[in-house]
Amino acid sequence: MAEDLAQLSFEDALAELETIVRGLEGGQQKLEDAITAYERGATLRRHCEAKLSQAEARVQAIVERADGTPELRSLD
Repeated sequence: MAEDLAQLSFEDALAELETIVRGLEGGQQKLEDAITAYERGATLRRHCEAKLSQAEARVQAIVERADGTPELRSLD
């Protein structure tokens, strides 16, 4: 499960998370299935937060030169 999660894009993970939320809100799942779905949803949420943090760091690494052209600042 962790291996497939690492390969998910932010958009795919978010779509799966939305599907899980709709299923949980529907209240039609058996308890054990709902718990499993909730656990997967929590993992997907953390994955999405990490992807967003990475994207934010990349955006913050872009600085403007004196002539107005963008320059990528080192993240190290």
